[in-house]
Amino acid sequence: MLYLAENLKKYRIMKNLTQEDVAHFLHITPQSVSKWERAETYPDITLLPALANVFETSIDLLMGMDTIRAAETRYAIHKRATEFMHAGALGEAEKVYRDALLIYPNKPGMILGLAGVLALRNKPEEAIELIERGLPLSVNEKQKATMRAVLCFLYLQCGRQQKAQALASELPHARESREAIAPVVADNLSEAEINVHIRTLLLGEE
Repeated sequence: MLYLAENLKKYRIMKNLTQEDVAHFLHITPQSVSKWERAETYPDITLLPALANVFETSIDLLMGMDTIRAAETRYAIHKRATEFMHAGALGEAEKVYRDALLIYPNKPGMILGLAGVLALRNKPEEAIELIERGLPLSVNEKQKATMRAVLCFLYLQCGRQQKAQALASELPHARESREAIAPVVADNLSEAEINVHIRTLLLGEE
């Protein structure tokens, strides 16, 4: 029932129907339809075929099974790529994300996932480009904090010391905090030390 309320409203509007129209077709009250769309109550399961018929769609789509399956698919992609990353198979992880981006070109998780792999593969320029594209799209605060911290070190790798320090001064909390990152990016780090910090942030390796 996770997506039912929003889908009932979406399909009703797509069909140019009012709540009263839907209620009339189903022989119920408009108040019932209103409550369904606000997720205060749910329609009886026996009404789902009739609702799907009214909206000329399937019960699966009405229930949001397409959205659920897509989310499960994206989770499986991340899981597979992460397993490759922890096994050191970064080429395979990169391929998983590049293939996924053909299907989900604007999903921030895929964009930032590939950026993380490229950071680990010492491809900082493309990783920076992807992080800068993916961060404004992401609503996952933990993911954003981690990738901002990684971005600081990628800027260092590319000789952008001022950008690294400016970004580090804006970081929020914990391992990705300005207190943890700002003093480090101010040091004259070697390439190897930068890579250690990136691995720690992305893979949790100390």
